[in-house]
Amino acid sequence: MKVVLLAGGLGTRISEETQLRPKPMVEVGGMPILWHIMKEYSYFGFNQFIICAGYKQHMIKEWFANYFFHTCDVTFDFTQGEHVIIHDKKTEPWKVTVVDTGLNTMTGGRIKAIQKYIGDEPFFMTYGDGVCDVNIADLLNFHRKNGKIATLTAVQIQQRFGLLDIQDGYVKAFREKSQLDTDPINAGYMVLEPEIFNYLGGKECVFEKEPLQRLADEGELVSYLHTGFWQCMDTKKEHEMLEKLWESGKAPWKIWK
Repeated sequence: MKVVLLAGGLGTRISEETQLRPKPMVEVGGMPILWHIMKEYSYFGFNQFIICAGYKQHMIKEWFANYFFHTCDVTFDFTQGEHVIIHDKKTEPWKVTVVDTGLNTMTGGRIKAIQKYIGDEPFFMTYGDGVCDVNIADLLNFHRKNGKIATLTAVQIQQRFGLLDIQDGYVKAFREKSQLDTDPINAGYMVLEPEIFNYLGGKECVFEKEPLQRLADEGELVSYLHTGFWQCMDTKKEHEMLEKLWESGKAPWKIWK
């Protein structure tokens, strides 16, 4: 199964970093947060990635094009022309497709734009700015057991996002938060059947609005409740918090060796 990563937004709430690079390329522990998310999926054996890029998309392409330079020791030998030696190659078993889905395209439009790379197969989808210790294998089994078009991972945290109304495991509606709410939020880490493309429109389509609401209305959207760690990186404070967790050696999302 392929993993689709939304990585095209402007990241305006963390502009201290995103003036220079796309938010998914902001580093935690010296590596882009996008890399951390990919390592999570790779741990469970999912190694084909489609990155929906947009803002400064060339930087994502260039980073992967120079992957060995980021992860290995390198000798530049100029004594006999130009010769580059890469030592102790540290690579991943990844196939990565980076797609320029447009600068101002909304989330639904970005997913629609990569349909030709998916084909008629189910796929994973998540956001390129949040890490989690969800069990991807259990999530996939849950999705298959329910047999619906879409499964999203829900988490309960101190609220500042729009909320999900869930009844008997089905997502029924989306609504604005209140200070007293403890309802779960959409954390991404979704599993989607190829029928999802029938719910998506053009560049103005916001995946989290009409498409998900329509799926909810039709009983085709279920939630997988995750009670472990999840954290997005929307602000400088959240970035610093993730950095501290990584530096402590106890980052909850680091499930790989």
